[in-house]
Amino acid sequence: MGGTTRSLVSAVVLGAGVLALAGCQSTGPTVSPQVYAAQEVNIGSLTEAIRRNPNDPEAYNTRGAAYARIGEYDKALADFSRALTLNPHFAKAYANRALAEERMNQPRQALADYNRAIQADPNYVAAYVGRGNLYRQNRQLPQAQADYQAALGIDSHNPQALHNLGLTYQAENRQQDAIDAFSRAITLDVTALPPYIARGQSELAVGSTKEAIDDFKTAISLDQNSIEAWIGLGAAYERAGDVSNARASYARALQIQPDNEAARSAFSRVGGEYGRDYRLSTTS
Repeated sequence: MGGTTRSLVSAVVLGAGVLALAGCQSTGPTVSPQVYAAQEVNIGSLTEAIRRNPNDPEAYNTRGAAYARIGEYDKALADFSRALTLNPHFAKAYANRALAEERMNQPRQALADYNRAIQADPNYVAAYVGRGNLYRQNRQLPQAQADYQAALGIDSHNPQALHNLGLTYQAENRQQDAIDAFSRAITLDVTALPPYIARGQSELAVGSTKEAIDDFKTAISLDQNSIEAWIGLGAAYERAGDVSNARASYARALQIQPDNEAARSAFSRVGGEYGRDYRLSTTS
């Protein structure tokens, strides 16, 4: 988790502890560009499709996406590269290869491939979002914002671009702009977890504690095992002076991830005894 997340939460949580919430970074699987073509596919059947159609770039791209989804990035890169040899203007394959390169810690290669994807198709939203994420991870916030805005210029109803744009505002401490962006993202996809967590963090930063509690509760209703949501809820209760519920929320986070240092530090700060089984006594 990056310094932005730590500094934000440190600024809004009572006491000396620093709580590192993942929502502000959100590069992970939660908010990565939806460029992989396959969900659950059979590698064998895709290989057979390639055997039958060895000059079909889409077949290689699809199998590469399947390999990437199971973490076999070397094989994925080989398939994306083969697809691009067959079709040098295949924007989706460039973006897919860029995302795989990111996973392999090859940011320069990834940036070059996102650029190629956009050159191949200037209206390919996922490439702008992917490149924006890469810029954001490198703290190049103006470039990231420009890419997210470009994506929204093509598709104004893209919740991922809105959420990630909000993260850049959050990193600049433009909390109200961040809240507005997260709210728009939530309107477009009410079931997405990260915008609720991120909006809750920004609401805490501007002193909207009740709204933050509501957002973290909603996040928990979407995923009972979201440690970020439980820590966020604990931070909100702590800010509200509700030590009992803060302690219970941090304890729940520790039940999910016992070795989480942020949750352990926060739990101790509000008088929790590590190892004791607290449960959230009220959510009112």
